[in-house]
Amino acid sequence: MDGITLSDLAKQTGATLHGDGTVRITAVASLIEASEGEITFLANKIHRAALAETSATAVIISADDLATCPTNALVSDNPHLTYAKVADLLFPFPAYKGGIHPTATVDKSADIAPTAWIGPGAIVGAEVEIGPDAYIGPGTVIEPNCFIGKACRLIARVTLCRGTRLGQRVQINPGAVLGSDGFGFAKDGSQWVKVPQLGIVEVGDDVEIGANVAIDRGAIGNTVIGDRVKLDNLIHMAHNVEIGDDTAIAGCVGFAGSTKVGKGCTMGGMCSINGHLEIGDNVHFTGRSMVLRSYKEAGVYSGGLPAMPNADWLKAVAHLKRIETLSRRVGELEKRLKDDSEQK
Repeated sequence: MDGITLSDLAKQTGATLHGDGTVRITAVASLIEASEGEITFLANKIHRAALAETSATAVIISADDLATCPTNALVSDNPHLTYAKVADLLFPFPAYKGGIHPTATVDKSADIAPTAWIGPGAIVGAEVEIGPDAYIGPGTVIEPNCFIGKACRLIARVTLCRGTRLGQRVQINPGAVLGSDGFGFAKDGSQWVKVPQLGIVEVGDDVEIGANVAIDRGAIGNTVIGDRVKLDNLIHMAHNVEIGDDTAIAGCVGFAGSTKVGKGCTMGGMCSINGHLEIGDNVHFTGRSMVLRSYKEAGVYSGGLPAMPNADWLKAVAHLKRIETLSRRVGELEKRLKDDSEQK
């Protein structure tokens, strides 16, 4: 790889160049491990001490750290963001030409743009529409009546069940399933009867969906993922969940059905979200929060006890089991004190 000159990286990312712009950057690395030809970044101040020792050809830093930088620098108000842009320039998605691999199976009624690529072993069903520059990776299954917008990337083994609709520039990582039936059953005596799931999944523009994510189709209406939403791996969304624009959700979060999440929210890993809730804009849940009610006001919310020594945990559980008894005794004492006070 010939790399890109530091001056070109500065121009393309909007960073300010300090030092020799003619040096060529071929790779990225951490502050400690970077060597000649590599670029690194400093975004977290706890790693400041490593800056003086770095052997990188260039470092992406804020203006506050320029004085202590021992090498060439790209100065940015947001070093982490600039690093993301630099890494994307150095390692773009592999180039591909439009076409259909010989081992792919494509229904004759599918409408596929000439610049779209259908990879090995992919299956494309009837009445599917695939837009320009889309990438349909190996082993992907697209059921009938799906729509895939411009420049979407379905990396590998993605399943889009019937009717799923993707906006533009959506990336779906391996193993994700969109549009499978939601968990809908009606009770008939001692037996369960399946409720037909008649909605679809709709995904906005510039969304990224992690590996092995499962997003269920709507039961009657649709399950909706807004624009620029980012979903980590192993997330489950039940039927009719709605996620607002610019929301980011970490791994292993689970949603029960029909919950609506606002814009600009974040959810830490392993949060559990109950059904039929309303989450407002700019609401943030820390990891492992159990969300059992609606939160309409912006803010940071937490739930769930952090890990502690087992002996302390056993004591805490014992106290929890006594709460009802203690509450009743406190109530009786308060009543007795009130009665005594009134008698005096």
